Amino acid sequence: MNPPFAILAIVQEGSETAVEIAFEPFLPGLILLFPLLGFLVNGALALVSGKRAADVARAGGEWTLPENDRPSTHILPSLVGPGVLFAAFAIVAANFLRMQGAGFESPVVVTYWSWIVTSTFEAAASLQLDQLSMVMMLVVTGVGFLIHVFSVGYMKDDPSYPRYFAYLNLFVFFMLVLVSGASFPIMFVGWEGVGLCSYLLIGFWFKDRENADAGKKAFIVNRIGDVGFLIAMFLLYNKFHTLDFGPVFASAPDTLIYGGSLVTAVTLFLLLGAVGKSAQIPLYVWLPDAMAGPTPVSALIHAATMVTAGVYMVTRTSVLFALAPVGGLVVAGIGALTALFAATIALAQYDIKKVLAYSTVSQLGYMFLGVGVGAYTAGVFHLMTHAFFKALLFLGSGAVIYSIHHALHHTHKDWDAQDMRNMGGLRKHLPVTCVTMWVATLAIAGIWPFAGFFSKDEIIWYAGAAAEGPHTAWYVLFWAMSLVTAMMTAFYMTRMMIMTFHGENRTGEAERKHLHEPPPTMTVPLIVLAVLSLLGGWINVPEALKQSWIGMFGALPMSEWLHHWLEPVVGMAVEIRADHVGEFAKSAPLGGGEVVWAGLSTLMAIAVVVASVAFVRKWVILPATESAEPAGGVRRLLYRKWCVDELYDRVVVRPIVAGSRFLWKVVDAGIVDGLVNVTGSLSRAFGFVGSMFQTGAVNTYAFILTAGVVLILWAVAL
Repeated sequence: MNPPFAILAIVQEGSETAVEIAFEPFLPGLILLFPLLGFLVNGALALVSGKRAADVARAGGEWTLPENDRPSTHILPSLVGPGVLFAAFAIVAANFLRMQGAGFESPVVVTYWSWIVTSTFEAAASLQLDQLSMVMMLVVTGVGFLIHVFSVGYMKDDPSYPRYFAYLNLFVFFMLVLVSGASFPIMFVGWEGVGLCSYLLIGFWFKDRENADAGKKAFIVNRIGDVGFLIAMFLLYNKFHTLDFGPVFASAPDTLIYGGSLVTAVTLFLLLGAVGKSAQIPLYVWLPDAMAGPTPVSALIHAATMVTAGVYMVTRTSVLFALAPVGGLVVAGIGALTALFAATIALAQYDIKKVLAYSTVSQLGYMFLGVGVGAYTAGVFHLMTHAFFKALLFLGSGAVIYSIHHALHHTHKDWDAQDMRNMGGLRKHLPVTCVTMWVATLAIAGIWPFAGFFSKDEIIWYAGAAAEGPHTAWYVLFWAMSLVTAMMTAFYMTRMMIMTFHGENRTGEAERKHLHEPPPTMTVPLIVLAVLSLLGGWINVPEALKQSWIGMFGALPMSEWLHHWLEPVVGMAVEIRADHVGEFAKSAPLGGGEVVWAGLSTLMAIAVVVASVAFVRKWVILPATESAEPAGGVRRLLYRKWCVDELYDRVVVRPIVAGSRFLWKVVDAGIVDGLVNVTGSLSRAFGFVGSMFQTGAVNTYAFILTAGVVLILWAVAL
């Protein structure tokens, strides 16, 4: 039975009657409308501001913001930008609380209008409210709001301030469309929308050629993945004659053959789309270059929105991936390889944002590994905790860059404010930033009791537990790769913190007096995210772990809430996997239960952090202007990011450019245009010859007519 609203019958102990509680959505359309409204308002302000700048430019000047007087076009975005996100978050929270009271099993679909209607196909503008979409919307609006607040301080001196908030609001709008859509076409609208907005935000400072190229790179690489998404939709429609989530997922187990070619092809094409959006091998190359945008943009893209879309899509289509064991294996393999590969690059980077960028690619690999082995809740769990500590890390790096940039500006020194070789000793000047970033570092390193310990450990555990089924050797390898990656993560994050906040300051003696903590609009979000990075992992702790030393033998307020919360969404996929593959193992490949390996994991991470502190503090680090690129060997190779960009340039970019030039100059200009020109020349020649007979004399025309008659008679006679 599928009633219009999901209903749970709650039977109270000692009562013979049941109380039915219906979930009625509370203004769900406003969740999307508020960010869109913010885009329209800030967009209008951006147009006004742009007109002022254009008028000044035509007069031969350059428009800059007054020191003590900010125009209204730059005051209102500070209220509208974060305000619409807070309003959206409040409505999401209200619906979330209503869901808690109902506890329903089936999703609620709210339809607003018929979007596409043909004789054979119909797509409605519909939103789907269920447990998964609600978690995603909470993360997007909650973390997004904090990033918007941080942006108020970080971007306050930018002349394009209104345009920035317009793009930011539009980005969140499309991300909400992506995670709340009730069909593949609606999801695809959001999918393409965040791709467009990423281009606008990454290339925000487009006057710099490098920034503009980074935006184009992100846009083009994502389009490669989108082709796979489109093909998957075509295949699904050909089979199910609909693209609505409900009917497709409900009928998939009976319609599709387990391990069949169709479902395998669909999942692999969906994976191609996910690989592009979530920056996995081989389409990860756009994400490190996305650091060209403002730092809050990096936090929004890398933590809470765009890059998580691929993980969300695999989880949303978990029924299909459960029916395609090869598809799941490929997802897990790509995730494990990406996690390890990106971690090796992060070991040797000096740009603080580049370290965090490759860290994001690596952590996304963990999420893919989780959903690939069938631990969908674990993947979403790490998505959520990663949003907390990675947003904190990016915003914290933004606070560092903000402080150093202003210090260098005062002394007119042209140093790179993002290079960690120009930092050091900042804990004295930015104590709040230092402490909060250490919280995030310990979280991503997987140290108890921080959030990353619980989510990352769960993925590693399930990767090992999956080794009891088919493809045992592969899953053992993935498990080992994930363990090695975890240790690398602990090292490169500790290295980043030591180079940034500890040791001697390398910014410069004249600059030190200008180093200070950023304003409250930037520090308060850091503190909130630090609390979430500490406690956010306590919502999904298995009972066995809770009753062990991990939960202080039941004393800490931990629960397995998220697992139970997402069960209605991923339960069918879990059952399919259990029926065909079997349950997850109770022990790791080398023996030992989950509690044992959780303890070993955190002990290894602590050991790496402690050893890294001692190791890195012994380094003699010079400012970037006095440091050379690593001389050679593996370190240089890692610093050059395995030369993948150079490889892609020679293998992909140059052949395409050469092929395009050949098609342009040889095929188009030479052959096509040549044929057209020859045709034109022949036409002119025939016209010229014909014009010779157009004399205007009657006797000439009579002669030609007679000659023609004679030729015809002669031909007939023959």
